Amino acid sequence: MEYGRKLASTLLPGTIVLLRGDLGAGKTTMVKGIAEGFHAAGREDVTSPTFTLVHEYRGPDVDLFHIDLYRIDTLRELDTLALDDLRTERSILLIEWGEKFERFRTEHDHEIAIERISEDERKILFTPAK
Repeated sequence: MEYGRKLASTLLPGTIVLLRGDLGAGKTTMVKGIAEGFHAAGREDVTSPTFTLVHEYRGPDVDLFHIDLYRIDTLRELDTLALDDLRTERSILLIEWGEKFERFRTEHDHEIAIERISEDERKILFTPAK
């Protein structure tokens, strides 16, 4: 979570961040840190959007949208989420399972890949915008 707080200072509004990793790797924990870093939510307020699909956290300078596409399988289902409407000059889209769709494999600004090494250890690879 500390890494997410530090990472927040490098993320700019208007960007899309892909969060990659297996189930239980720590993607939501990363979002908890990012949300705290932006003063958009406390760690206890950030939960996985697996069933609601989108959670919104409003901070003083940025709005975070935590999106989980795990249960979305088709482009038609994706379109019903109207994610383009969430992208504004003060928003950051944090998308879990976005790699399922070609659009996000090519359209993202940053990628955070999380690999679970053990119960308490993760390997995190941050790929910044090009």
